[in-house]
Amino acid sequence: MALTLEKNQNTSSVKRVNNLLESRPENDKEALEALKELSTFFTDNTLNARRNLSSNIEKRSLVINDEFLSIFREVKSTLDDIHSDVLSMNNSIQSMTNRLHTTKAQTITLIDRTTKLQNESKKLSMQHDVAQAFIKTFQLTKYEIRILHGLTREEPITEEFFTVITRLQTIHTSCRTLMQSGYQTLGLDVMQRMTLLQEAALERLYRWTQNQCRHIENECIAPLLIKAMNKLQERPILFKYIIDEYCTARRSIIVGSFIDALTLGSTSGGSRNPIKLRADDPTRYIGDMLAWLHQAIPIEKENLLTLLKTCDKTDISDQVKLALGNITEELCHPLKSRVEHILAVDASASVFYSVIALIRYYLKIFNDIIPESAFIKYLYELLELNERNFISKLQREAQMALGERPEPPGQDLVPAASVSKLLTSLNEILSIALIVTGDDREKDIIQIVSYIIDPLLHEIDETAARLPVVDMAVYLLNCLNQIHSTLSLYEYMDQRLERLQAQSDAQIDTLTSEIASSLVANLNLGPIYTILQGKEHGPLSGIPGLDALSVKEFNNKLESFLLMPDSFLLPQINLLKNCNHRSTVLERSFQVIGAIYKQLYEACHDPKNQYENPDKLFVRTPDQLMEKLLSQ
Repeated sequence: MALTLEKNQNTSSVKRVNNLLESRPENDKEALEALKELSTFFTDNTLNARRNLSSNIEKRSLVINDEFLSIFREVKSTLDDIHSDVLSMNNSIQSMTNRLHTTKAQTITLIDRTTKLQNESKKLSMQHDVAQAFIKTFQLTKYEIRILHGLTREEPITEEFFTVITRLQTIHTSCRTLMQSGYQTLGLDVMQRMTLLQEAALERLYRWTQNQCRHIENECIAPLLIKAMNKLQERPILFKYIIDEYCTARRSIIVGSFIDALTLGSTSGGSRNPIKLRADDPTRYIGDMLAWLHQAIPIEKENLLTLLKTCDKTDISDQVKLALGNITEELCHPLKSRVEHILAVDASASVFYSVIALIRYYLKIFNDIIPESAFIKYLYELLELNERNFISKLQREAQMALGERPEPPGQDLVPAASVSKLLTSLNEILSIALIVTGDDREKDIIQIVSYIIDPLLHEIDETAARLPVVDMAVYLLNCLNQIHSTLSLYEYMDQRLERLQAQSDAQIDTLTSEIASSLVANLNLGPIYTILQGKEHGPLSGIPGLDALSVKEFNNKLESFLLMPDSFLLPQINLLKNCNHRSTVLERSFQVIGAIYKQLYEACHDPKNQYENPDKLFVRTPDQLMEKLLSQ
């Protein structure tokens, strides 16, 4: 047991020694601090010093404790002073608390009264704000009322006036909401006052606008005048009076400008020369007048639309049409007097038709701008007058060209001078009709042709009726050919050309018959044709006139005809002006001769007619003869 204990102690000692040896002093902060403090008073490392180390440490500890005790006494003394001060403060606070309780009890009534006064002040302040807001919303300021009334009657309207009157109308509208909210009496009083102010303001605005319209000189509409029309639209009667005043002023201005353009020349665009300088040319003179109006009237429409552009669009359309009609009404008189004067001179039918075309063209334009106006009605009357004058003049020109007695043709059988003159006049008029557009174009062309061609054809027929048949046919064909050539240049002439062609075909048939009869006679084919058409019995070679010698003589004469056809043909055939007519007549006439020749040729070659060597009687076959004839 003792051995075991000893052994354990030794083991423990060994461990402590090992731990001490293994420990690192530099890592033990407390040991380092202790050693550092020890170094302050343990300076000599002697045996005596080491023996007295414990005693020195205890002495030093006593010194430190004495110092701590001394310092603590000072702290205690300070704390005692603080405690005394705290007690004094506590007494003061207690005294103050007592005084505060007393004061609070005394001022609670004052606080209650102050609270009531503050609440009443807030209420009054709110009522003041409401009153100010009501006045601002439902009343006009003195300055605004002065703007509405103006200092004098002549004071001009300014932009501020429209701002104020708009606000006045807003107040008037807001009064309805006020009355619906239960404030009927208040709302009604405010509305009545605003109504009086509004009526006075509109009366002043009406007078100012009326004065502006009376003295409107240029074509520029002032912005304030546009706003004024918007406000006055609420008063239909005043609005109508203003429109009438504007129309009166503009009517005077546009008529004056029109007269100036006629006599002095335009200063606002277009020709600067007076329109009257073209009075020697009726078409241009009337066209320039209508062109000036075509330029001026749309400007008036634009001015009206500008004047009323802020008004209700559903109401101004009819107003603009009526106003334009009113403005342009006075233009009828100067235009009418000049047109009637210029056309009172002996103008030609072509001039009348040119004027008709101009009036129709501008009527279509003006009718889109100012329909159903007095100006449009006058243009229609002017158009009807010119149409009547045109027809009358056309008929007179046709009668004058034809004369009282038909002019006989010359020996050349060409159309008479009256025919060429009328066709030239027709060409001149129809050339104008070609550039005319519209639904009346076809009717005009057909009517014009009828008024000239019908009496012309009648005169040609009367003239031709006094001529021999051949001359009549040639003359009619020449006249019909010239008429056909003229009318074929124009549209809508199909039926007329068909009738002319039918008349020409009839004359071609007549002339063909006469030429064929002449050839039959000149070639002595009459007896031969009669015998061939007869029903005699027996061979033809034994019949006088168809014996071999007679047939031979016929063929010799036929050859002479082929060599010199003009000596056998009627001379009038060469007077035909149309090569196709001449070719057709000759071809048909030659076909008659060819048919008889073929019949004779076949009869002579028929054995029953007992001709010896019939081939020697004929130089050509029927086909060869026709080929030779048609090549002439």
